[in-house]
Amino acid sequence: MSTNYIKQTFGLDGKIAVITGGAGYLCSEMARGLHYSGCSVAILDKDHKSAEKLVMEINDDDGKAINCNLDSRKKPDFERSLALVLDTFGGVDILINGAGINAPTPFLKISEDEWDNIMAVQLKGTMFGCQVFGKQMLEEQGSGSIINISSASAGPPLSKAFTYSVAKAGIKNLTQNLAREWATQGVRVNVLRPGFFPTDWSQKHFITPEREQAILGHTPMGRYGMPEELIGAVLWLASDASSFVTGAEIAVDGGFSAMTI
Repeated sequence: MSTNYIKQTFGLDGKIAVITGGAGYLCSEMARGLHYSGCSVAILDKDHKSAEKLVMEINDDDGKAINCNLDSRKKPDFERSLALVLDTFGGVDILINGAGINAPTPFLKISEDEWDNIMAVQLKGTMFGCQVFGKQMLEEQGSGSIINISSASAGPPLSKAFTYSVAKAGIKNLTQNLAREWATQGVRVNVLRPGFFPTDWSQKHFITPEREQAILGHTPMGRYGMPEELIGAVLWLASDASSFVTGAEIAVDGGFSAMTI
């Protein structure tokens, strides 16, 4: 009885998930979690080599995964990816918009090209994902769950991540707008707000010993997150267990957003 209840409430077996930036540090772990939950997974990423490695890992584990090269700044890449997903799997139930880049450039030294590139990959890419895959969910299926990826920097903003913070704030706003627009049409749109899950790159470019002390001192749990600790929230948002949840920002941050002094 209890096993059936969990399957009926949280079950994702047979669902089709699409993940932009799917070969990245956090999104690759989301892809694994969705695979372990019974989903077919489409990995959309500009890093073809890493994406193909992840696809092989999932397929070797008796899963179903495909890789589609995606530049999140280009809408035709999304349209081509949708066509491949439909041809391979026949639909799309879950979309995670996770493609993103960052830079630690001081504000007065940010170039127009750097600003435009970060905004395009993060914010425009999220818009394109919602437009292309959201249209499929709305017009062809009448159902779907979109999970956009925000950040602790969405507000209040974090230092040293000016453009990134603006883009993440925009992603949160876009999520809420779409949640309102599509609430009666079967498509839910929520945003996941990770705290600090540093990659090797961010450790090198953003986190000095002093900054690490400040971050962990502001995180009640006193440590960084591990990528697998995002999976529970992703599976919940993707499943019928969250059927009355849309326009929500779900923080997975060890208490960072609850902390003042």
